[in-house]
Amino acid sequence: MSLDISAAFDGGNIEVVRAGAPDDIELQIRKDAHSEFFQWFHFRLSGARGQACTLRITGLAASAYPGGWPGYQAVISHDREQWLRAPSRYEDGTLTISVTPLHDHVWLAYFAPYSIERHHDLVARIGGRPGVRARVLGHSLEGQPMDCLSIGEGPLQCWLYARQHPGETMAEWWMEGALEWLSDRDDPLAQQLRAGATFHCIPNMNPDGSRRGHLRTNAAGVNLNREWAAPSAARSPEVLAALAAMAETGVDFAIDVHGDEAIPQVFIAGFEGIPNITERQLALLARYKTVLAGITPDFQTRIGYPASAPGKANLAMSTNQLANRFGCLAMTLEMPFKDHDDNPDAVAGWSPARSQALARACLAALAEILPELR
Repeated sequence: MSLDISAAFDGGNIEVVRAGAPDDIELQIRKDAHSEFFQWFHFRLSGARGQACTLRITGLAASAYPGGWPGYQAVISHDREQWLRAPSRYEDGTLTISVTPLHDHVWLAYFAPYSIERHHDLVARIGGRPGVRARVLGHSLEGQPMDCLSIGEGPLQCWLYARQHPGETMAEWWMEGALEWLSDRDDPLAQQLRAGATFHCIPNMNPDGSRRGHLRTNAAGVNLNREWAAPSAARSPEVLAALAAMAETGVDFAIDVHGDEAIPQVFIAGFEGIPNITERQLALLARYKTVLAGITPDFQTRIGYPASAPGKANLAMSTNQLANRFGCLAMTLEMPFKDHDDNPDAVAGWSPARSQALARACLAALAEILPELR
């Protein structure tokens, strides 16, 4: 069987430069459409069972986040269910991945993929549970539905949304964990949350970019997390639909779920620097982070993004826009593409399972501070 490399599937992204022998495979990552962003890859290698393969992904010095490659290990899977780390090294703009396939097909990716089909399975499964209301907020540029699942009967309005940047697939794994837990009718803490709040969950803000295998943008090459000040039907209908729904309900709590290419920790970015900031908002943010750090060792507050100076926050970003507009507690949660330096796992690194566990910890922290949001 001859070597074959394919990315012609949901979320796929790679271009073959050369694949003459298993130990001499050169690849490049395709840019997001109408954009210069690239970093996400996802492809299948076939025809190399039992052979030591060396795959070199070149041109990465020009990628969106070159600082994300040192110390990074690619993920591989033979069944598309279990994703493990493969020996990888980065040098002079090239990521070299070593793998000996156990079967005729092996899949490689930047992080464990979360397909559009899995998204629909999630929406069907959770949407069919008692007390869950499923609706379509609008449609993407390419006509895909903007799914929203609402759970709970309480007066506080909590919005959870993920994958504004489609290549950050750990965000939808987080959402799967959050939805599974929130819809559990037997869990007493989930019951407490549903009694105190109504949760509106958008598992995938960018279905077009997800299906296309983009890192950061939608079908028009637009970074959705720079559209929240003035979204438009022509550029960012995804944000337009989400923001309109939020305006209808109001927002008391919002968490925008992401992944960070370079920083090997879990952290939260806040809304410091918004024009309408209040001491109450700042106190709630500090309290939430303190509670979350006490619940899970996977979260820390030492390392993260620098806070914006007073009055300098970018209101085109969702966390800043929502905190400024609604006076709510809003935040951006970041998870690593790499391993987690404070709590490493040499086999899986940061993983779907840890993303799901973090979601439950984030909701447990919210349960503790929920009375303070009223």
